[in-house]
Amino acid sequence: MTISATINRIISTVVAMLYTRLELVTVELEEEFLRFSSYFIYALIALFCGGVAVSLLIFLVIALFWDEHRVAVLLSLIAVFSAISIYIAAWLRTQMSNKPRLLEQTIAELKKDAELLRVRESDSEQEPS
Repeated sequence: MTISATINRIISTVVAMLYTRLELVTVELEEEFLRFSSYFIYALIALFCGGVAVSLLIFLVIALFWDEHRVAVLLSLIAVFSAISIYIAAWLRTQMSNKPRLLEQTIAELKKDAELLRVRESDSEQEPS
């Protein structure tokens, strides 16, 4: 095999590898965008519905206890909603820290490719000329 044929084969292999990796990057970015978009939409819907429900509940409870214990009821509601918000913030922090890294699969494939090229390079250096 001639040197130019070998170089052409290496170049075509590298170009094919880069093309495949770029396709993988595109797919991963699209998946991440869709995941984030769905999280965002569901979060907005949940916030709206929860806000309406909580507002109505607060008005109901205050109306029920207006004459006797309005201060105690208001303090209790403040404590309950503060505890809920702290819990949700902690849960959200855990979820965000446990999500997969962006482009994790692409990076793994590129590492495999680099290792494969190193092995092939070391094999070709060991072959007798």
